[in-house]
Amino acid sequence: MGSSYRTEDNGKISDLPQLHRYITGHNADGKAVVHSQNDFEWKSYAEGELAFSVAYTTSEFPVNLNKDADVAEHTRVLESGNLGLVNPRGTVFRCVDFAPGYACGMHRTQSLDYGIVLEGEVDMVLDSGEVHPMKRGDVAIQRATQHQWVNKSKTEWARMMFVLQDCQPLVVGGQEYKEDLGTNSGLPASGN
Repeated sequence: MGSSYRTEDNGKISDLPQLHRYITGHNADGKAVVHSQNDFEWKSYAEGELAFSVAYTTSEFPVNLNKDADVAEHTRVLESGNLGLVNPRGTVFRCVDFAPGYACGMHRTQSLDYGIVLEGEVDMVLDSGEVHPMKRGDVAIQRATQHQWVNKSKTEWARMMFVLQDCQPLVVGGQEYKEDLGTNSGLPASGN
């Protein structure tokens, strides 16, 4: 494995394996079937040091699965080009690839996030100064905290999978905390 910059494989830039998505549904008899399947589509940020792939989104809770309403809404959200890190009143299921040595900017989302390390080792850095090394299989539950992700390796890509869920406004010590994208350029605000 190396840190070569690539743009094939639906925009994938890392040397990690391409991922494949299966969306299930029901046939006319109510039996489970695969509605659709495709490779993850990637979008590069930070001059090829970071890549996102949005596997799925929802825009309401509970989700309406009838007549594939959720699938149509997911398609609409992606085609709008306005999806921030969080989808207001919904969820975002996103895979992120980090180049060797890459450190994203310190940021906060107004959301409850589940982050799972799939490949490599990543430091979770908090604005309090805490640093927590995470390895494959480790899970971070981010509760609208100011944080940063750092790929510890100088030679290997790292990969994390995230589920971001919109949350009510966060108030700590009488102060309301909102989304703060910090130095993460190129990402639209979530609007929540």
